[in-house]
Amino acid sequence: MTQATADTGFRYEDLSRLIALMTGAEKHGPAATSTLDVLWVLYDRVLRVGPATAEEPGRDRFLLSKGHGPMAYYAVLAAKGFFPVGWLSGFGSYESPLGHHPDRTLIPGVEIGSGSLGHGLPLAVGSALGLRAQGLDEPAVWVLIGDAELDEGSNHEALAYAGSAGLERLHTVVIDNDSATHGWHGGIASRFEAAGWSAVTVDGRDHAALHAAFTAPHPGRPHVVVARVEKKQ
Repeated sequence: MTQATADTGFRYEDLSRLIALMTGAEKHGPAATSTLDVLWVLYDRVLRVGPATAEEPGRDRFLLSKGHGPMAYYAVLAAKGFFPVGWLSGFGSYESPLGHHPDRTLIPGVEIGSGSLGHGLPLAVGSALGLRAQGLDEPAVWVLIGDAELDEGSNHEALAYAGSAGLERLHTVVIDNDSATHGWHGGIASRFEAAGWSAVTVDGRDHAALHAAFTAPHPGRPHVVVARVEKKQ
C-alpha cells in the first residue's frame, strides 16, 4: 500500500485556522499544539492510511495516546479528509462526535479511545503483536505519547517487552516538553535504548528533522523519536 492520505487542498499553514474553529471549555491547549508538527508530518508524508483505506488490513495504524488534548489531531484528520471540516466548530458539544477525548467508535480514522495516561504504548505493542501473528508484516504501528506518560509503570513494561520481542514495525513518538516528574541520565532516548530500541532525539518543530527521524531504518528493533518542544508552546 502506498501513502494514501487524501489531498483536500489544506496545507500546514491552514491548521491554526482549523484549530481556531474549536472553542469551548478545552483546558489542554498546550497538549494539542505541542503535537501539531509531529501529527502533520506523519499524516502528510509518512503514514500509509487515508479516508479510503482506514479500514483496510494493510493500513498503517496511528494511536494517539496523548488524547487529552486532541484539537491538533482533529484539525489534521479534517485537513486530510477523514471527516468534514464542519465538524470542528461543534467540538466538545453534546451532539458532536468530537469529544475532549477521541472516541474510535465515532470518529473516522481514530484507532483507539484515549486520554488516560499510560495506555497508548501498551495498546500499540499489542497491535504490533497482533499484526505479526496474522502475518501482516507491512503495516507500521505508530503511537504518540507525552513525556509525562512515562511516569506510568505500564509504559515501562511495554517498552521493555517491545525491545526484547524485536517489534520492528512499532514506532513511538514522545513529545518531550519537560512535563515528566522523573527523568533519566542521557534523556528519554536513553531509557528506550537501554531496552533495545532504536532512538533519536530531534526538534519537534523541524519538519525535515522529524521526517528524517520517522523514516530512519531500524532493522530488528522498535523505534522511538523523542520530539523536543518548548513547554511554553
